[in-house]
Amino acid sequence: MLSKNMTELQELSRKTCFTIDDMAQRFGIQAASARVLCSRYVRQGVLIRLKNGFYTTAWKWENLSRNDYFKIANILQVPSYISLMSALAYYEVTTQAQNNYQESICLKRSIVYNVREVVFNYVKVQDRYYGDFVKTDGIFIATKEKAFIDAAYLYSFGKYKFDIDSLDMKKLNIKKLRGIIKIYPQKTKETVKKLCGI
Repeated sequence: MLSKNMTELQELSRKTCFTIDDMAQRFGIQAASARVLCSRYVRQGVLIRLKNGFYTTAWKWENLSRNDYFKIANILQVPSYISLMSALAYYEVTTQAQNNYQESICLKRSIVYNVREVVFNYVKVQDRYYGDFVKTDGIFIATKEKAFIDAAYLYSFGKYKFDIDSLDMKKLNIKKLRGIIKIYPQKTKETVKKLCGI
């Protein structure tokens, strides 16, 4: 049966990840049947379950790039954007981020998804601190200044650890930092001032 369905699975794997509804549509079956089929293929190691209702093929997973991981991170929790050290590494402000550890800022809830050896970590912030992100290469990602401020904000309240010495502060725009930091608590402002002298 798998060999018969391989063409459809190859088509689905053109996407970074797909849903049960995508599976149902591709195979021309009901969603309930698609869910059973997905479960069977996960047990057989053909599909990888990212979270409830979201899958990718095993061969796609083996060849994902950092940008693919970022796209998956955007999809696993909506709304969210890549930030913190993951974004700072993307902009080459730091060399310390790990490729298998994706960090995002979100609005709904802080949560961690572990998929194989890859971690998708989401940190919830208040609405007023959610912003200053762009869509680039199909990814929602903080500007480099906002990624730094997100990290400094969480760090200032003891909720985040990052290797400050690994950051190349010269790559950050001081004027933009000053603009973003205005709405943040005094504690965060003092931390940013200490870290970058603004």
